[in-house]
Amino acid sequence: MKNIKLIVMAFIAGIGGAWVYQSFLTDTTLGESNFPPQELYSRQKVSYEPNLDGNVVSSSPVSFIEASELSTPSVVFIKNFSGTDYRRYSIFDYFFGTGPNQRVSTGSGVIMSQDGYIITNNHVIERAETIEVVHKKRTYQAKLIGTDKNTDIAVLKIEAENLPAIKKGSSRDLRIGEWVIAVGNPFNLTSTVTAGIVSAKERQINILGGDFPLESFIQTDAPINPGNSGGALVNTKGELVGINTAILSRTGSYTGYGFAVPVDIAMKIANDLIKFGEVQKALPGVDVVEITPELAEEMGLNTLDGVIVTNVLRGGAAEKSGIQKNDVITKIEGYDVTGKGSFEEVLSYYYPGDKLNVAFQRKSNVKNVELTLQNLNGGTGVLKREFYTSALLGARLEAINAIEKDRLGIDNGVKIVGLTRGYLRDLGLNNGFVLTQINGKPVSSPENVGEFLEKFSGKLLLEGFAPNGQPFMQSYSVR
Repeated sequence: MKNIKLIVMAFIAGIGGAWVYQSFLTDTTLGESNFPPQELYSRQKVSYEPNLDGNVVSSSPVSFIEASELSTPSVVFIKNFSGTDYRRYSIFDYFFGTGPNQRVSTGSGVIMSQDGYIITNNHVIERAETIEVVHKKRTYQAKLIGTDKNTDIAVLKIEAENLPAIKKGSSRDLRIGEWVIAVGNPFNLTSTVTAGIVSAKERQINILGGDFPLESFIQTDAPINPGNSGGALVNTKGELVGINTAILSRTGSYTGYGFAVPVDIAMKIANDLIKFGEVQKALPGVDVVEITPELAEEMGLNTLDGVIVTNVLRGGAAEKSGIQKNDVITKIEGYDVTGKGSFEEVLSYYYPGDKLNVAFQRKSNVKNVELTLQNLNGGTGVLKREFYTSALLGARLEAINAIEKDRLGIDNGVKIVGLTRGYLRDLGLNNGFVLTQINGKPVSSPENVGEFLEKFSGKLLLEGFAPNGQPFMQSYSVR
């Protein structure tokens, strides 16, 4: 009997507790307790936040459909045919195979204009003997317009009309946390779209070649893989904001981060290559470094923003404007300089002859000066670099620029670049070697040096500097 009473009391207490919970403890403030579960879930997908006026603003879930439809038709598949692959070739191929095959590498590109100009990465078309562009299953032979190792940008041209040129956005206005999509051809899978956010800007990862590498990458977690190089990074409006270039990976495949050249840099480089045949590099006449906590403490700085001037070029733009070693540059044309990446990016938008307002700190004083940017030869006009290419010498010769003259402390010289098999390699010379004198006579003209070496026989004395900056003198007997 006692057990039955306990059971009845427990039952009554349970009913009473349920009534109290239903009547007083449930949250009825939303007035939506009768909505089915799936509708409650859909409402939770919408976020609300007050705007500057105090009103409630609704932000819908992001859709990439429009951006994908707008950008995908403007991205092409690129094939680089670069010589013969002997790696898997043996005597058995004479009888059972097809012999050595041509090396083929692939990548992506973005249509810049309706008449067939295409922007891609330099490493996508490097060492190419022939280049093919595939667009909407149609294959075109491409002409190489120009390349720039400093930014890893190249421009191609195909003979076509009314192509779907991509709409250009602004990388300068791109914000960290903003949604972006990567469009390209990873692993030969054409027209692939992946999504992510902008993880960081002005990244420097020290991967570019060239004499003046310009790294100010957009970092994104949108998956980028081999074959995506040269493809488009676009915002949710379908506007181009970057050219996909690199991944940070030990395996060669995507592991979390990808990097893109900002579109404002890439398009300036591409336009220079189309209009002038080479990039019109604008130089401020200084070398700079990032501000580290150690340097800030040593110099008594109260900020880590800006860059420290470590060298001022003789006769250069900075010297003429009064900038000195150990000055800290903080602004250029009103744009904050937060580090070396932003310093180089801002300068990349301008041309030799442009006048910029530069703010810098010298000890406790803040100064502003007007600085006139210069070209590689120290002038302010359009620069046409001087080359001489020789198959016999197996090299391209180039007149050295003002930066190299200052670095080596010389007034003249001819630099060896693009070295292949030939006469100069047989002499033991390398890429980057600078000739200053031949048989005791100063040299400055690539054409004169090339023609002289092609015809000369007898005792030859070469003087100059090795690529590491060490002085060099060597005599040869040439037949």
